[in-house]
Amino acid sequence: MKHTSFDVLVIGAGPAGLAAASSAYQGGASVALVDDNPAPGGQIWRADHTKQPGIQAHSWLLKSKNERITHYMRSRVIGSFEPGKLLVETPDGSLELCYKKLILATGARERFLPFPGWTLPGIMGVGGLQALVKGGLPIAGKRVVIAGSGPLLLAVAVYLKHQGARVCLIAEQTSRSNLARFALHLPRHTSYLWQAAGFARELAGVPLKTSCWVTRALGDQRLEAVILQYGKRSLALDCDYLACGFGLAPNVELAAALNCERQEGLVHVNEWQETNQPGIYCAGEVTGIGGLELSLLEGQIAGLAATECFEEARQLFTRRVRARAFATLQTKYFALRPELRTLADARTIVCRCEDVTYGELEQHTSWRGAKLQTRCGMGPCQGRVCGAATDFLFGWTQDSIRPPLASTRIASLASMQDTHSKEISR
Repeated sequence: MKHTSFDVLVIGAGPAGLAAASSAYQGGASVALVDDNPAPGGQIWRADHTKQPGIQAHSWLLKSKNERITHYMRSRVIGSFEPGKLLVETPDGSLELCYKKLILATGARERFLPFPGWTLPGIMGVGGLQALVKGGLPIAGKRVVIAGSGPLLLAVAVYLKHQGARVCLIAEQTSRSNLARFALHLPRHTSYLWQAAGFARELAGVPLKTSCWVTRALGDQRLEAVILQYGKRSLALDCDYLACGFGLAPNVELAAALNCERQEGLVHVNEWQETNQPGIYCAGEVTGIGGLELSLLEGQIAGLAATECFEEARQLFTRRVRARAFATLQTKYFALRPELRTLADARTIVCRCEDVTYGELEQHTSWRGAKLQTRCGMGPCQGRVCGAATDFLFGWTQDSIRPPLASTRIASLASMQDTHSKEISR
């Protein structure tokens, strides 16, 4: 198997990863950047076939393109059997990447909560629909309902409207009072205040209902309509697409496999973004859902600290404190209401990979027990969808992470087995 060594290895090429890689490069290190997407940028800066990237995205993408940063796109980590080495699957085969310092910027995924009909074609995540439209999905003239929780709903609504979609409704599950309290803090965070004002201007005429959430999706072969709870009323709305997402769940699987300490589902780091495992750093959503500004700051601090540029890193601490304060506000005021735990009925599928229903899962008391008896979490997504759902529904946590960390080719599994056997024989 091919071996390649770098001073700093960055996993994840979203904003946090790009900032970490660029900062480590400025510190004089040789850097590798690994991501499973075709191009860097992550979800927020995903390539859009309709336009060029914005000024900020262009700046960071440009910084990452230099001779001392090696890009491994369409590549994913599938295991680690020895400190300082990760087994990575690329389009051309598997290889072992060796590192002195490791920065995990693995981002987050959307949290889906099951309700009757949620598996119908035409229903997808809020960010998922945006990604498909960026990739060329025709949306002009289509009726779209956007539901769930958080500022992402508004950002995606603006984007889809610009692409010609008919945004019929934005359904936010948090209350109007919570939304008002959140808005009262915006003047202290100028950039977000202007962003919110822009959303309000762009979405003039689009209905926004608070304390509102989808309870059922209707359709034969694909989505035709949704039923929503709005206060004590029930609303029916015809639509072509439902974009539904209840916040984000951090991708902590790799950090967990490397024995990084976690607290309340997030990786715990010190002031330098370093985990309890020396030489392993984390930045971005994996340490807490905080948005673009916080991800960039944490990525820069991690990259600078990994190359021992501590004074430069320390200069960013105050800005990081302010960005984290805003992230805390989002967590507080967009917390998911308990009524969402009652959306699924006994026949509602929770694990889509293995067709495991809510009724089957409620017979068990732990993730491990449900997994052993129903195969929940054992399909291609390896619990990345149903894991976050069962965490919210039942309070279950995934208590073990084992390689391979993602679906992989047979040849890569053979390489992984060969590598593991060599380690055992030493």
